[in-house]
Amino acid sequence: MKFHIDRDLPIPIRLQLKGLIEYGIAGGELQPGEPLPSVRELADMIGVAPMTVSQVYRELKSAGLIDTRPGSGTFVTANTQASMIARPEAALLRQHIDALIDEGLAMGLGSSELSALVNARLFYRTSLGRSIAVVMVGLFAGATASYARYIAARIGGNATVAPMTLDAIQRDSELKARAGSADLAITFAYLQREVVSLLPNTRVVSIAFIPSEETRRALASLDSRLTVGVISRFPNFLPIMKAGVMRFAPHVADIVAATLDTPEMTGVLEEADVIIYATGAEGVLPQIGPETPAIEYRHSPDPADIERVVLPIIRSLGADFSPEEQEAS
Repeated sequence: MKFHIDRDLPIPIRLQLKGLIEYGIAGGELQPGEPLPSVRELADMIGVAPMTVSQVYRELKSAGLIDTRPGSGTFVTANTQASMIARPEAALLRQHIDALIDEGLAMGLGSSELSALVNARLFYRTSLGRSIAVVMVGLFAGATASYARYIAARIGGNATVAPMTLDAIQRDSELKARAGSADLAITFAYLQREVVSLLPNTRVVSIAFIPSEETRRALASLDSRLTVGVISRFPNFLPIMKAGVMRFAPHVADIVAATLDTPEMTGVLEEADVIIYATGAEGVLPQIGPETPAIEYRHSPDPADIERVVLPIIRSLGADFSPEEQEAS
């Protein structure tokens, strides 16, 4: 058997070597009783430190796949476990694996992308079981984590919801692979096209987000005599945010607004008695005097959209809901 290590793959050499030997045993290339190269021979063969090979051999021995005989060398075991993975049913599994590889290559995935996708999916299944993997893709880490917790509470325990920011997915190939292996990605409508382009093999849906209950309560309790300053990080969100403040604080007459870090913001901060800042515009806080209260204008996923859009997909993917979960959702 050839021991080929691909150093272009984002997979540690130790895991590659271990996988090669495991697959060789499962595929029949390494037969029970067949000798393996010594630690030093294999290390020289593939250009790695002997310690790496030694660690792989220890793990394979612990798994019952190989055995070391003092004075004789290292051999593939003839035990039940080794025989089991070499049995005829394993041939069908190998055919499925080959078909998966062919399908991925036909879709234009490179070997490293396909390997990362399989490894990410294996991580989900081995660490989380058969639960459905959902990712919530947003812009800001804290808010996205809050959205993910809210969605997870609404859909019950048969699915996991992992928060991921768009920027993190773009920067981190491992995180992108994990997101790409998820069953479903949830995001904002205005981010959907970008998320689809990043995760072409993941189903992506958008849902509505509404001002959170805490935000609505805080706005409703504002003193009508105050001048309210509204600060957004993004210019295109400022009109929407101001309209939301007017909706939930209709009794407030004086509302001034500006985008973060613009000349207009200085005037708003000087005039306002209270500041309402959008999630992501926390940069305004150090510029606010200690006597000026500040309220975060935070959103939460629309429960009606979770019911209408997300839950049917979760159910179609095979999640079973208890009566309590169905009633709660």
